[in-house]
Amino acid sequence: MADHAITLQDVERAASAIQGQVLRTPLVPAPRLSQITGATVCVKHENMQPTGSFKERGAVNKLESLSPEERQRGVIAMSAGNHAQAVAYHARRLGIPSVIVMPESAPLVKAENTRAYGARVVLFGETLYESAAKAREIAEAESLVFVHPYDDPKVMAGQGTIGMEMLADAPDLDQIVVPIGGGGLISGIAVAAKALKPSIEIIGVEAALYPSFTNAIRGEDRPIGGATLAEGIAVKTVGQLPLPIVRDLVSDIIAVEEPLIERAVNAYATLQRTMAEGAGAAGLAAMLAEPKRFEGKRVGLVLCGGNIDARILASVMVRELERDDRIASFRITTNDRPGLLGRVATLLGDLGANILEVSHGRLFLDVPAKGVSIDITIETRDRQHTLEVYEALKAEGLAPQRIDSRCLSETAY
Repeated sequence: MADHAITLQDVERAASAIQGQVLRTPLVPAPRLSQITGATVCVKHENMQPTGSFKERGAVNKLESLSPEERQRGVIAMSAGNHAQAVAYHARRLGIPSVIVMPESAPLVKAENTRAYGARVVLFGETLYESAAKAREIAEAESLVFVHPYDDPKVMAGQGTIGMEMLADAPDLDQIVVPIGGGGLISGIAVAAKALKPSIEIIGVEAALYPSFTNAIRGEDRPIGGATLAEGIAVKTVGQLPLPIVRDLVSDIIAVEEPLIERAVNAYATLQRTMAEGAGAAGLAAMLAEPKRFEGKRVGLVLCGGNIDARILASVMVRELERDDRIASFRITTNDRPGLLGRVATLLGDLGANILEVSHGRLFLDVPAKGVSIDITIETRDRQHTLEVYEALKAEGLAPQRIDSRCLSETAY
């Protein structure tokens, strides 16, 4: 449309500009994800890019558009992670000096990775908004070219090449589901995909804690902010160039809660055997949240990034085991007698449960003087197996009480 910042032709030019410099990632069938969602799912693996996210496409298209004089002056960007690494990586490869302004709270590993790619890193401010203001100040003082993470036509067109590639590989797609933060990714994909296949649905996905586009498009005033696993789409201010494109071409925006984002990260790891950061898994989280919307459709998911901290991934996977009752804790309070721990361990072993942790206490005031309290954490096959373990402990007269992640359950199970 005439009032849009980019057209299909801009995306096609971007595809030529980035060819050979950015990985043409595969669109991979996902039968296990299809099974749990009721749709026919395929995944665009942007987590396979050298810096782990789609951001390289827009960064390369922007850098390639610079004049020799601009390249000599250098570029500057503000980012807390993926955009920073993409700009730094390709700027060094193209021989362009780069400066990246990051919030002081940015993870040290991301700051160090960005430095390792050759950028001068400036840590400033508590938020990206403050970092952006500092970046513009430095850009003016040092005559650097500002590379915005999403509010830039060249960046938007670069990200749109994902949509072109997806339809080239799977022209029968009914829907493309895209994580949405500032809007650069979804606007580029929407322009390309809707021009090539007008019937296709483009669906955006926001973290429920950051409903920025929902507020902007629907005129709502939902609160924004909070700790989210999907920090890559935790944006308070939407892009002014993407906004009209999203309003005109995106069918709907779904907000997803944190537990579903965690579940989606875990599903990518265990079912698709791939790494997804919280933002990268948001599309799958939307399918889990509203399966009826996608049932029976051919759906393309954009796994936009895989830069998740190993510790966070491990925590997410353990939490999912707990949600599925495959890790469970019980408290046994009974008379203290020799061989009790051995008896419990033997019983659990016979039932096929794996003991992860045992806490054996005699000194708590809520335990009788001749009693003992045993907190035991086990791993089981599934919820039914956990229930069988509980019933067996109960049948042995051990009066087990289930302990959940917050406290001792009021009911026995």
